[in-house]
Amino acid sequence: MIYLDTHIVVWLYAGLIEKFSQPVKNLINENEISISPIVHLELQYLFEIHRVKDNANAIITDLSNRIGLQVCQKDFDAIVSQAMAFSWTRDPFDRVIVATAALKDSILVSKDRSILENYIHARW
Repeated sequence: MIYLDTHIVVWLYAGLIEKFSQPVKNLINENEISISPIVHLELQYLFEIHRVKDNANAIITDLSNRIGLQVCQKDFDAIVSQAMAFSWTRDPFDRVIVATAALKDSILVSKDRSILENYIHARW
């Protein structure tokens, strides 16, 4: 199981596969893929501010059907407890996204420099 950061989900939905390195393509093709529930919320925020053209439910449903994307069902209290330890960012979305993956030391695919520098299992 690997996790995807929000911008990775947006690029997958838009079909922008050329943005990914071959190792990232391999990770996505060879593993079950999941997102933190907060990615779902962040996608809706992006829709509301017109940064993406479709709402979060449309994006998640489409990627679930096309590539088997799942929304993580881990205990949210455990995720928040883990996120509280990440003082390297003030971004609540990033904290929860990383914490969701970190609960089981899972890989998180992200291009975010701060995440790559601070989460040992982040990949780009």
